[in-house]
Amino acid sequence: MFSGIVEELGSLSRADAARRRFRSSLVARDLGIGDSVAVSGACLTVVARGGDWLESDVSAETLRRTTLGSLRIGDLVNLERPVRLSDRLSGHVVLGHVDAVGNVLAPAPDLRVRIPRHLMRYCVEKGPVAVDGVSLTIFDLDDESFSVAVIPYTAEHTTLGHKSPGDAVNIEVDVTAKQIEKLLAPYLGRRS
Repeated sequence: MFSGIVEELGSLSRADAARRRFRSSLVARDLGIGDSVAVSGACLTVVARGGDWLESDVSAETLRRTTLGSLRIGDLVNLERPVRLSDRLSGHVVLGHVDAVGNVLAPAPDLRVRIPRHLMRYCVEKGPVAVDGVSLTIFDLDDESFSVAVIPYTAEHTTLGHKSPGDAVNIEVDVTAKQIEKLLAPYLGRRS
């Protein structure tokens, strides 16, 4: 589990069919083999590490459902270590289970993102969303997009300050809303 508070801006330094290496000066030093790490919002397992890098195996499913498959060497990524029980939860509960890839319509500071319409039901005014793993608050919704305010600090310390219209971003909607919908579906005559 993560909080959506990015700890470090890293970069892709090596890629092959099933493994990615990310440059990291902070996060890599504190993680061990087998630990989870959020890479631009996707939960991966550390399988190798050095002083300034970490590696993770990536499944075909992860490459298909996230932006990780389209990264090029040198591309920036958001890195976050998992939350410990003793940590403050500064953002919101982020699982690192990317629901879809969205597209940037307008850049920061009022980042506007289009997502698949079926996910918009989990987005509410002033509700949480993770965009590239960054915990943000939704506003100005329509049928297929929403805006999030990206403060200067977040723009400078995450990938979001580098995004332009047309760029792809990983989206994780509120897991609590999805769980409530599933629990209520039998009573509302719908299946989820």
